[in-house]
Amino acid sequence: MKLMHGPHGHDHGPAETLTGDRFKKADRVNKISLLVNIVLSIFKILAGVIGHSAAMISDGIHSGSDVLSTIVVMIGMFFSSKPDDKSHPYGHERIESAVAKILAIMLGFTAVMLGVDAVEKIMSGDYATPTALALSAAVLSIVVKERMYHFTLHTAKEIDSAAMKADAWHHRSDALSSVGTFIGIGGAMIGFPILDPIACLIVAILVLKVAIDIYITSFKQLVDSSADQQTEDEIMHVIHETPGVVRIDSLKTRLHGPRVYADVEIAVDATLTVEQGHEIAESVHEEVEEHVTKVKHCMVHVNPAK
Repeated sequence: MKLMHGPHGHDHGPAETLTGDRFKKADRVNKISLLVNIVLSIFKILAGVIGHSAAMISDGIHSGSDVLSTIVVMIGMFFSSKPDDKSHPYGHERIESAVAKILAIMLGFTAVMLGVDAVEKIMSGDYATPTALALSAAVLSIVVKERMYHFTLHTAKEIDSAAMKADAWHHRSDALSSVGTFIGIGGAMIGFPILDPIACLIVAILVLKVAIDIYITSFKQLVDSSADQQTEDEIMHVIHETPGVVRIDSLKTRLHGPRVYADVEIAVDATLTVEQGHEIAESVHEEVEEHVTKVKHCMVHVNPAK
């Protein structure tokens, strides 16, 4: 016996409501990120030009890349929030994972470019002596971008969005880049100009590691990897607590973007009627989807307990 849907032949309501809430929360954060990135990027580039700092100009360009990444996130969240349809009966959540992969590649490319630029400066000895304006811009960037990192990451965790986590790390990478810029500008101003490219190279390595981690996470969401152990334990607990379930014979989960599909086999009293077994299966279906927020759909198969 298999149960494909909830009561009255359609999916359970909370999943649809959650999707709408996810989009509203993400859209608000993304619009704020977009505005902050545009303003900060322009300011840093101007500060780099006026303050004679090539590092600050590069830092401003790095912030400019965040503008593009936020736009990509907004597009991904828009499509992934659309309800299931005939062409996409399993939903659109994987679009969000695909967007996260794109962001990871962008972040990795930025890291490589920063690293190459730093190595070239170290090898050539092409050091500059910037002014206090560039140093002030670096301090402002660190404060603003670190605040945006925590602000974005909080919402990303709340709605479990890989794409928004990637965008949050774009903010963190920009803050780290500004830390390197601050050290480099400060070092150049007190007589140690080589600190600029060295700090930039260290930041580039850290950013590259983050990009690889995000890419791996989004990749797993696209290849039907199983859910994390905590989520599976939650599902098992809910099923065990459902009246009429004698035991759980099998539980299989697969990631679908930030959501989870669950296939479960339960055993019930072999003397029950088909209708009674169906009612227990429907209870399992409803309880799992209601109490385990990550689960988008739970399919239940009933076996007779021997």
